[in-house]
Amino acid sequence: MVEFLQSYGIIGLFLGSFLAATVIPFSSEILLTGVLLAGVNPYEAFVVATAGNWLGGLTSYYVGHLGKWEIIEKWFRVKEETLLKQKSRIEKYQSLVALITWLPIIGDVLAIALGFYRVNFIKSALYMLLGRALRFATWITLFYLIGEGILKYKLF
Repeated sequence: MVEFLQSYGIIGLFLGSFLAATVIPFSSEILLTGVLLAGVNPYEAFVVATAGNWLGGLTSYYVGHLGKWEIIEKWFRVKEETLLKQKSRIEKYQSLVALITWLPIIGDVLAIALGFYRVNFIKSALYMLLGRALRFATWITLFYLIGEGILKYKLF
């Protein structure tokens, strides 16, 4: 899947970043690294990866906002009990939780929970954008400091 998306360059990066933030579990960092190795402008790659991943996260928020368990469980594989366990964190930190929605495994659950519990959309969207932008900026910086060796590391 990653190789297929990389073959489409910047468009593949956008689609892959979007999908990685929703229903398909894979690393958008590997996809980003691939397009950087192919010579794509790092600023362009940053904007495209961030936008795709952010819009994917907002999609998760929207699905949570719909509150339809059959969609949440089928496409996002999130059980109702898991979402209910996140309730205290969501109530305590509100939209700040969106800063970490890019994290593997729990990020999707948190984005869905933000929508499900009707946390302020604008604040959640802005924090989600900031968190994802910091993630990709860090990855691109590490790529240029370490080079291809970055593929040995994962942020989480």
